[in-house]
Amino acid sequence: MQHTAIALEGRDVTIEYEWVAGARSGAPLIVFLHEGLGCAAMWGDWPRALCAATGCRGLVFSRYGYGHSQPRPAPGPGWPVDYMEREAREHLPALLEAVGIDAARERPVIFGHSDGATIALLYAAAFSQHVRAAVVLAPHVFTEEVARERIARLRASWDDGRLAAHLASLHGDPGGVFNGWSGCWLSAAFRNWNVAGALASIACPLLAVQGRQDQYGTLEQLYEIQRRVPHAELLVLDDCRHAPHEEHPAAVLGAVGAFLGRQGA
Repeated sequence: MQHTAIALEGRDVTIEYEWVAGARSGAPLIVFLHEGLGCAAMWGDWPRALCAATGCRGLVFSRYGYGHSQPRPAPGPGWPVDYMEREAREHLPALLEAVGIDAARERPVIFGHSDGATIALLYAAAFSQHVRAAVVLAPHVFTEEVARERIARLRASWDDGRLAAHLASLHGDPGGVFNGWSGCWLSAAFRNWNVAGALASIACPLLAVQGRQDQYGTLEQLYEIQRRVPHAELLVLDDCRHAPHEEHPAAVLGAVGAFLGRQGA
């Protein structure tokens, strides 16, 4: 892993990142955005598999506060309700600039899972002309009680130590990650969080994938995306929960490869 500093909210923040298949090969770039408790390492071999299958190169990084990027300040009751909007409109553009990516010229593919999928959608909405295509797995565009109930169960089990031990293998500040993320999602203010209205400006090709048994959201998430972005392509996977790329890797790899192939990536 390499590290770079970006300016966020009046301070310099260190972000860990890694190039997949070379930093300057001339091939199209895929930028990977991880989930709410994830980090760069949690992707495993998936970015390499997708880049190998598509002939692309990749950029994997740990979002601010995650993995071995700089920890966020103590989250108090939780991260700001608009933390995903800030990451899409401020953090990601700053990172791309810091690692030498001219998004307007290179027009990367933005690939996200869960929270990362939401950030990918919001980035594509804010900077649509800078995006070749977007692929989102298990995205959230509004709050559903099924997600809050699932997160509440995770929070209730925190004291048994198993989740804390797992997160400690991934993050420099596992408690900060869990408390910041879960505190936001379980806050009263987040009950009414909804970014669907921002999606109508997405002009780039879009593929949205979700498992039919996703424990963090219903298929209404995908249907709302398609109502806002009529050209969006949807893929619903049976016998699949919240991590389609892990549970059905061959199916997702094939679908994403075919989708990007149609976009010339």
